[in-house]
Amino acid sequence: MDVPLAHLDRPFDYLVPAELDAEAVPGVRVKVRFAGQLVDGWLLERADDSGHTGRLAYLEKVVSAEPVLAPEIARLARAVADRYAGSLADVLRLAVPPRHARVEKEGRGEPVEPTAAGERVVDPRGWRDYPAGPAYLRALTNGRAPRAVWSALPGEDWADRYADAVTATVAGGRGAVVVVADARDLDRLDAALTATLGTGRHVCLTAALGPARRYRAFLAARRGDVPVVIGTRAAMFAPVDRLGLVAIWDDGDDLHAEPRAPYPHAREVLLTRAQLGEAAALVGGYARTAEAQLLVETGWAREVVADRATVRARTPAIAPTGDDPQLARDPG
Repeated sequence: MDVPLAHLDRPFDYLVPAELDAEAVPGVRVKVRFAGQLVDGWLLERADDSGHTGRLAYLEKVVSAEPVLAPEIARLARAVADRYAGSLADVLRLAVPPRHARVEKEGRGEPVEPTAAGERVVDPRGWRDYPAGPAYLRALTNGRAPRAVWSALPGEDWADRYADAVTATVAGGRGAVVVVADARDLDRLDAALTATLGTGRHVCLTAALGPARRYRAFLAARRGDVPVVIGTRAAMFAPVDRLGLVAIWDDGDDLHAEPRAPYPHAREVLLTRAQLGEAAALVGGYARTAEAQLLVETGWAREVVADRATVRARTPAIAPTGDDPQLARDPG
């Protein structure tokens, strides 16, 4: 139920009337009677019997026959709520955008067929400055789940490198979710993915789109019409079929932290998705955060870095300037 009270943060059993049997599938929005009031809720699963020994009430209404809550997202939302000491209802409000009835009635687009491994060859030359980079792309193409913390070189076109990783994942027949901090980064990644994957292979999901466009992008991902979702933190819960890669750029940016309860961070949500779904992960940035370093030190992820000679060659020379008193205080 969509009731954000801690003592009600658990599933409740209801009977499904015969007239709603076909529409009442896991993942749909429903209306139920609770404490004398009609409240919103989610149908999480169907069962033949219930452990409840008392009398059960009936579902009042199936709001929409569209199963917008994917089973893996429901499991992820429960894990995030437990980790951040929040309620499932609060997390689901972040995970599933508000319903837009007109968008649901629009015709469904043609679903994208899975790409066979090797059908789209990924050029690894963009990763040649990172000794482990080409191997990481091969692992994605081969359907494995490598986890990497990437330290980008100065001047690196990070959007192209992320597009390479996403393309390698799609070439292996799987989908990807990539989260960036702001609209400027999203525009760069959007252009890079369009150049590598082509049009119609991904959607952008952000709260700034407006209700209709955001819900349309969400449904395209939920229905399997596209294999890739990119966006700001609104995309961290995006449902993607056969999820093979979760990625975040510049995970130290404050914009990745959700300002609404229970305040999840996009990095932690994506890493939880990778753990639950056995998907690959990519955490990248020009500077490495303490949290990303911990992933490397604990062995959860491997670092993808350039050697020292390449870093020195790519790093611009810096000459300090100052007046005589400043140099006298700090000769270095």
